[in-house]
Amino acid sequence: MQKILVIGGSRYFGKHLVTLLRDAGDEVTVLNRGSAAPPPGVGRLVADRDDAAQLLDALGSRTFDTVVDQVCYTPRQAAVARRVFAGRTARYVMTSTMEVYDPAPPTPEARAYAEGKRQAEAVLRGAGEGDGPEGGSPFGFAAVRTAHVLGGGREEFTGRLAHYVGRIAAGAPVDVHAAPQATSFIHHREIARFLQWTAGQSFTGAVDAASHGALDVLGLCGLVADRVGRPARHRIVEQGAPASPFSFDRAYALDNSRAVGLGFGFGRVADWLPGAIAEELAEQLGEAAR
Repeated sequence: MQKILVIGGSRYFGKHLVTLLRDAGDEVTVLNRGSAAPPPGVGRLVADRDDAAQLLDALGSRTFDTVVDQVCYTPRQAAVARRVFAGRTARYVMTSTMEVYDPAPPTPEARAYAEGKRQAEAVLRGAGEGDGPEGGSPFGFAAVRTAHVLGGGREEFTGRLAHYVGRIAAGAPVDVHAAPQATSFIHHREIARFLQWTAGQSFTGAVDAASHGALDVLGLCGLVADRVGRPARHRIVEQGAPASPFSFDRAYALDNSRAVGLGFGFGRVADWLPGAIAEELAEQLGEAAR
């Protein structure tokens, strides 16, 4: 049994992670700003993770085997966490993103998000500080760079899969690049399982988390069309113009081989995506009927 703190964990796959850890017999505590109560059997701390003094007060003398940080977006947040959790945990797992490699599309918002995550990783890793295997980090640090997370119907708050289901069901065109390239996806429950597994491992450094089987936007549209029962219509965008989510004009897939080599078994996109599409379609039909 481990003592695990989850920072965030109040929505989407974070909720699944907390439940998985609890059901595996770990002693789990959730820290957030009080936005949502954790499930039964899970401890709760209320604090603003940006406020070091408030965070220290909430933690008291508590220590943990592992901290899983679901909501670290900036180097400032990472610096606070590094300072507060030094000596309180042996392992720190940050939920990062594939966007750290090269955000696509390269909008100002995407670039800012990616740079924030990239710098946060560097701070927690202790880049350029010290000579140990973790640089200057006060704990074993792992960054989970997750693929695009899908599934869950209304829980999938980004609305990206809903975009495709809604447009194709309505017969509206989907904006795509002339030669779209493949990208990586992972089911919301699979990334929760991966984070649970990572919390119990000892490896450090970055690891990519993606289901097997990269898919381009045309393949995604085809799967949606099969489920909604009408053909997908495409509208080609000019070079440099915005396109629909997951339409990329360059290769944008993750390499999950490190995770596989470490022992995690990913599923296949082709096996779970049709069910995620059906879930989203049912949600939209239910909304229309209400």
